[in-house]
Amino acid sequence: MAVVEPTLEVELAMLAAGASCVIGCDEVGRGALAGPVAVGLAVVTADVGAFPVGLRDSKLLSEPRRELLAPLAAAWVRHSAVGLASPQEVDIVGIIAALGLAGKRALAQLHADGVDIVGGVVLLDGNDDWLNKALATPLAVVTRIKADQDCASVSAASVIAKVHRDRLMIAADLATPGYGWAGNKGYGSAQHMTAIGALGASEHHRLSWLKIPA
Repeated sequence: MAVVEPTLEVELAMLAAGASCVIGCDEVGRGALAGPVAVGLAVVTADVGAFPVGLRDSKLLSEPRRELLAPLAAAWVRHSAVGLASPQEVDIVGIIAALGLAGKRALAQLHADGVDIVGGVVLLDGNDDWLNKALATPLAVVTRIKADQDCASVSAASVIAKVHRDRLMIAADLATPGYGWAGNKGYGSAQHMTAIGALGASEHHRLSWLKIPA
């Protein structure tokens, strides 16, 4: 299978149409059994230069390559942010609303950095605008299937968020060993499932996903 390389065609078209910036948006950890769900945002403007060589959707990169590319991607974009929603929040409000909470928190970081969120366009991977569902004042959001593969700003958001969340799971593995989170990052690997059976659930687990009463 040919490697999919992102471009800036979509972002540059949006900027040419009048957007002050394009905010690439992608989520990480949506399907994990443990750990937070993360939403990454990456801001590009009309004067953005060439993106880092080798930038891809985080799922298409090895962990060492993501670690190398994350700081390059963060330096390339004008601003970036990662918002989180905890496992407890996922249990209480559900995964879609938790995505919205994480995205709202990432947007608040960009706003604090002076990004013109209202004048920009959020380019959201997928076909469901879960972000506006969490906002009191809707933003301009464009959903696009496979934007994480096709659009460089979303690829950057994906890599930045993935590395941020992975590091949290590696730290959680050190603090709460036995579940293999340094390797599985909270997803339902065979090792992880066996450990849950032997050790029970931890404070980092989404109890509703494990069908365990809170």
